[in-house]
Amino acid sequence: MRTVQEAIQHLIAPLQQTSSENLPIQEVLGRVLAEDVIATHDLPPFANSSMDGYAIIHADLVSIPVTLTVIEDIPAGHHPMRTVQRGQAARIMTGAPIPHGADTVVPVEYTGNERHTPDVPTTVTIQRAVSYGSNIRAAGEDVKQGEVVLRAGRRLRAADIGILAGLGYSTANVHKRPVIAILSTGDELLTPEQPLQLGKIRDMNGYTLPALVQTFGGKALSLGIVRDTKEDVRQKFSEALEQNPDLIVSSAGVSVGAFDVVKAVLEEMGQLEFWKVNMRPGKPLTVGQIERVPFIGLPGNPVSAMVTFMVFVRPMIAKMLGQSTDMPTQNVIAGEIIESDGRMTFARVRLVHENGQTRAYLTGTQSSGAISSLVKADALLIIPSGTKRIEEGEIAQVWPLDV
Repeated sequence: MRTVQEAIQHLIAPLQQTSSENLPIQEVLGRVLAEDVIATHDLPPFANSSMDGYAIIHADLVSIPVTLTVIEDIPAGHHPMRTVQRGQAARIMTGAPIPHGADTVVPVEYTGNERHTPDVPTTVTIQRAVSYGSNIRAAGEDVKQGEVVLRAGRRLRAADIGILAGLGYSTANVHKRPVIAILSTGDELLTPEQPLQLGKIRDMNGYTLPALVQTFGGKALSLGIVRDTKEDVRQKFSEALEQNPDLIVSSAGVSVGAFDVVKAVLEEMGQLEFWKVNMRPGKPLTVGQIERVPFIGLPGNPVSAMVTFMVFVRPMIAKMLGQSTDMPTQNVIAGEIIESDGRMTFARVRLVHENGQTRAYLTGTQSSGAISSLVKADALLIIPSGTKRIEEGEIAQVWPLDV
């Protein structure tokens, strides 16, 4: 029986990163960078004021109050025209460049002048002192020219797009999304709009697995339900291959003991291996290639299908995107006794913040067919192989479901 880590390493070893494409930054939210992004200049690019106020020379604040001559007005977007000297001040707005000579900005609230007057006052009286350099954002204070601001393999967020724009990048080089073909197998499956019939169930995996593909950065190719006939099996898998997917994922129908038609056709089209992995839920896995395209067959139960997808398919997608394949875990406190049969177990838990700690509680039944256990869950609690019991109050690792 394989360990989870052995299975993951076997699955990701032959995979290559997808090629890249250059896209407008308006289109790269959630996409994965294919190369480092280097700062083309400092941010901010020039020293500027962080407050509305007056740019002065700090040495003039030896005695408070002090009245200074106002020599110019510097709105945001305008360049200073004069140099501030002793006994002088320049009215300045937030974001405007600091004039030569000035080393400090006094907020307008610390003066006797009003904030928004159209006319520039001839003098300003400083009524409260500030420290040297106050309210000035230095050039490069945020980002230095030549600094790596975003690393290859990063999934881009809104703030990342902001820094790209701020540095003058109108496009970004991102990995093409791996195309993952998803099929559900079985004569017992119905589509959501079909009425229930005795002995039939509605297909959930055909919807949860494509959603997970998108969650982890891939492009889902949903091919629907495969019926238990040689003709339908051949047709559906041929349809998948015509789309040049990077990976084909099937749920149910191709494990040891499954209906022979599906297995027989897939073995004609490629090479399959039947694995037993030391984990719960999701012990059986089918892996191989269909016409050189990697294939993985997951269990049919909804929870087993989702958990095994997260454990095995997520790192495959991550490898193709140049990302870390490690499980994104964090430590919590077990809020109750959580038991296992000794296999590596992924228990569905709620996370509750209590007295400054994050505690994990089971969501109820841990049946592999109970999709509600995942609906209610915030995370998967990982019980290592060989451990049969985690005590209440013990530190445990969880995999947050929003990661």
